[in-house]
Amino acid sequence: MRQFLERTKIYMKRINEYKKVFQIEKEIELSSLKATYRKLVKEWHPDKFQDGDPLKEEASIKGRQVVDGYHFLVSIAPETIAANLSEYTTTINECGIADFKHKGLLLEITFTDGSCYEYFGVNANVYKKLINSDKQVRFAKRFIYDSYLYRKAKKASEEE
Repeated sequence: MRQFLERTKIYMKRINEYKKVFQIEKEIELSSLKATYRKLVKEWHPDKFQDGDPLKEEASIKGRQVVDGYHFLVSIAPETIAANLSEYTTTINECGIADFKHKGLLLEITFTDGSCYEYFGVNANVYKKLINSDKQVRFAKRFIYDSYLYRKAKKASEEE
């Protein structure tokens, strides 16, 4: 239980760090996120600094963090989830599970239609129950799909 709580804290820490970078205190709103993103990209763009300037390397790191944070926060924003709910519902109700991977508290499920979703906060115990279940799709419908924060990761064909 203690290890689960520590991993959950790490997962939440990532979200909170991104929220801090974008000065988000409550729910993620795409319009304000986009405006802040544009401001931060201008502020931390590496081309803004001369070669040899110690801030150039910091700008490169900060710039990557801004881009990564923006894409991550957009993908878990309530507006994004609502906009894609129909597609997600169709996938989880009509497709089987083609593959899945688990690392830390991240469960990645690839569906038979080629779509791939990441579920955050899934502990090793739940993952083991999924693996050992005779009916993995049924288990996932009951205990994963609507129980964890998720985002669409990519199409399986986009990996290559």
